[in-house]
Amino acid sequence: MDLIYNIKDRPRLLKVFLFAVQQLLAIMAATIAVPAIVGNGLTASAALFGAGVGTFVYLLFTKSSSPVFLGSSFAFIGSMFSAFGGAASVAIGYWGLIIGAFMAGLVYIIIAAVVKNFGVKWIDRLMPPVIIGPVVSIIGLSLSGNAVGDLMKSSVEGGSTYVALICGLATLAVTMMCSTYGKRVGKLIPFILGILAGYILASLFALTGYLTDNPALVIVNYSALTELDFSHISGYFSLPKFTFLLGGTEGLKGITGSYLLTIFAAYVPVAFVVFAEHLADHKNLSAIIGTDLIKEPGLTRTLLGDGVGTMISTMFGGCPNTTYGESIGCVAITRNASTISIWGCAVLCIIVSLISPLVAFLETIPSCVMGGVCITLYGFIAVSGFKMFQQVDLNKNRNLFVASIIFITGVGGMVISFGKVQIRTVACALILGILTNLMLSREDK
Repeated sequence: MDLIYNIKDRPRLLKVFLFAVQQLLAIMAATIAVPAIVGNGLTASAALFGAGVGTFVYLLFTKSSSPVFLGSSFAFIGSMFSAFGGAASVAIGYWGLIIGAFMAGLVYIIIAAVVKNFGVKWIDRLMPPVIIGPVVSIIGLSLSGNAVGDLMKSSVEGGSTYVALICGLATLAVTMMCSTYGKRVGKLIPFILGILAGYILASLFALTGYLTDNPALVIVNYSALTELDFSHISGYFSLPKFTFLLGGTEGLKGITGSYLLTIFAAYVPVAFVVFAEHLADHKNLSAIIGTDLIKEPGLTRTLLGDGVGTMISTMFGGCPNTTYGESIGCVAITRNASTISIWGCAVLCIIVSLISPLVAFLETIPSCVMGGVCITLYGFIAVSGFKMFQQVDLNKNRNLFVASIIFITGVGGMVISFGKVQIRTVACALILGILTNLMLSREDK
């Protein structure tokens, strides 16, 4: 892919700001979705703050050579539920989130040490392109249901599915048109323009619904904005509810040995699975930007950045981090690989998390609008995976079986649970693909 800006390029300040805003809009929905799903007092503002800090750590470890944002990981949602479910109190659960993230981060650090001492060839043998390519595709395809579901979802109860669909498709259309036919700024920020177009259209429908007393036309939930109290400073600026503050000393004192074992069982197995996603994401990003990130800055640095970033991020936002496919998709569509944009996005995340009206505004963006954007983002991830195994010989039964099993179990949504520990779709597809590849390895002899 011909890039407009390479990794070390420095666009003008205005373009950097626009690129950063676009990255923010791309990662924002998923980043704040995880705390919303887990609940228990976790907030969107804290998650944004933690993601920004975690991305800072990642960029420092990778010498600012890997253009990807770290946001809240969906893979650890089951683990986070376990942290609260196995705790005697919610305060203990907050410390469980932090301890679990440190355990997961330690897994990354150990793997990084192995890579540093033994290289990455064993990874190539364990997970060749016939495995990594389909797994990358599955990462995008497994999220397709979320994108389509959001596309047809009203943010207000009683809102019309058809109105939501119209606004979501309008967002998608504007994004595609700007990316394909746009000139200068329009071509560089298709997501921002698409989201703005969808939001304005949804607001026009809402206004019509209010004036005509037709609630079906109202699909935008403005409650986050209307609840702001500007008579207090908190209506303008407020510090997020950080995890380590929510837990307090009382929660720390309540931790027991059995609870630590529960956290270990919930987080560590998932960390090994997310490592594979980390590898797939970086190979995918490498293919997009034309630079092998596994060699430079190196898998050791990316793993350390991801692991330590997760540790620190969770202390603030409660959510373990992971490299975001939405961020990678944004790089692919805009052809902008400049890491200064990622730095800018991380700064914006922290700033936005402190400004009450901005947090409220982001929360009012309709689900259908984000769904329209995510269709393109997740689609680009899937297609990037297809590109990665274009040269694989599928006439060989071994390769055919490996790819087939990954695609069918992945698209089929295979999930395996062991008590409170859950191996999710991408992980199941990856594990079965590796086992199949090893089982049929004699074909190459």
